[in-house]
Amino acid sequence: MADLLGSILSSMEKPPSLGDQETRRKAREQAARLKKLQEQEKQQKVEFRKRMEKEVSDFIQDSGQIKKKFQPMNKIERSILHDVVEVAGLTSFSFGEDDECRYVMIFKKEFAPSDEELDSYRRGEEWDPQKAEEKRRLKELAQQQEEEAAQQGPVVVSPASDYKDKYSHLIGKGAAKDAAHMLQANKTYGCGPPTLPSAPSARGQQEGHTLH
Repeated sequence: MADLLGSILSSMEKPPSLGDQETRRKAREQAARLKKLQEQEKQQKVEFRKRMEKEVSDFIQDSGQIKKKFQPMNKIERSILHDVVEVAGLTSFSFGEDDECRYVMIFKKEFAPSDEELDSYRRGEEWDPQKAEEKRRLKELAQQQEEEAAQQGPVVVSPASDYKDKYSHLIGKGAAKDAAHMLQANKTYGCGPPTLPSAPSARGQQEGHTLH
């Protein structure tokens, strides 16, 4: 608009030719209209800024509010609001993909939004702190379990328990346990594996009865 006004004014500086007075009169009227529009726009900006300053001031004084969402604004209005918020020592962000639907949210410094909260607003979603806290705790628990599992390392079966489990069904759990201890002792002193206990023969049983 300023370029158009400048073009009109520069054209008026040229010396008028015969029959050009009507054109110059129209140019003067157009220049006056443009100037009036500029003054109106300037006044609208001043009034808008005063209104935003009032709303931001009320927001600061309201201890129950930690954030405030404004209605969609055009680019110039958002720029004015961001400037007012910065002067007031607050934090502000714009959200919305479509320029006509973009809006501003302001936050008190001590309640500045986290990255997760900002991402939620960018997706057009409402921020639920309880759900976010639950999600964070589950994530921390899963991470803690992974770290504990990594520190413990792979599970290794000891030779004694392996030997016991391998032969328990053949010689009984008690005998297998004793054999496992013997295997461990033999390994310590460099001896060979123990001989599995055999069941008493029928002849031995008979002789035993004879002795009795």
